[in-house]
Amino acid sequence: METMRERFFDVTTDLLDRDPRIALLLADISADPFTEAARRHPDRVVNVGIREQLLIGAAGGMALTGMRPIAHTFASFLVERPFEQVKLDLEHQGVGAVLVSAAGSYDWPAGGRTHMAPGDVALLDTLPGWTVHVPGHPDEAETLLRHAAADGDRKVYVRLSAHRNAEARPVTPGRFLRVREGRRGVVLAVGPMLDAVLDATEGLDVTVLYAATVRPFDAAGLRAALGDRPDVVLVEPYLAGTSANEAHDALADRPHRVLGLGVPREEHRHYGSIPEHLAAYGLDAAGLRDRITAYLW
Repeated sequence: METMRERFFDVTTDLLDRDPRIALLLADISADPFTEAARRHPDRVVNVGIREQLLIGAAGGMALTGMRPIAHTFASFLVERPFEQVKLDLEHQGVGAVLVSAAGSYDWPAGGRTHMAPGDVALLDTLPGWTVHVPGHPDEAETLLRHAAADGDRKVYVRLSAHRNAEARPVTPGRFLRVREGRRGVVLAVGPMLDAVLDATEGLDVTVLYAATVRPFDAAGLRAALGDRPDVVLVEPYLAGTSANEAHDALADRPHRVLGLGVPREEHRHYGSIPEHLAAYGLDAAGLRDRITAYLW
């Protein structure tokens, strides 16, 4: 079964071949799949080694020359470790890049805490103007990657995961997709959480929205889906409550409730498989159903 990351390899190689403005920066991670691309484009495929601050600094420098850099490594090394460079070399200099991560919150539990970054989207929320895509399937990842590469000079974060949904949805960048209709509130599933949310809400009278883009937050889409019951449950594959303020802002003119479900702040120190981590966080279908029904009924 193809992963989002494997699709990223193919899509980025194609982008390098088609668009001379595209550059790829790596920090050793995923260098092997781009060996042939580096041979064809030695000036636009650059492996800086295990130097993540340099990875972002080089992306900022390339962007200043008019290129569209794509920087890739694990989320903890792409957002958390070089955050000062993200803040200064991209944000402060007023240039954009496409940051493409892997191994987000629980993708590689055997890697331990150093390879987990459940706070990545929340950290980027401290900076203005970021677009954040969280695909739930390789086909969606391709759509959003190509959109990001062509998105002018904007700052874009694409959060890839080994956790995925069984089927792709017809996603539109920046818009929520209504997957199921109901009357007793809205459950917003982000990226790879959709399948578990659909299983958890089977037979429940709720609307299910799907978000493959979380920034900008589709406030109009959320408002249109709510109807007369202004209760919202957010189910995100990263830090619980990351999008709660966005939902509150979208509904600021009306009484409402928001429940944020996701990875807890407390560190989970027993490393297992992805399904085991989801169960431990209450993000499997059974855990979600218990928490959603307790909140809405």
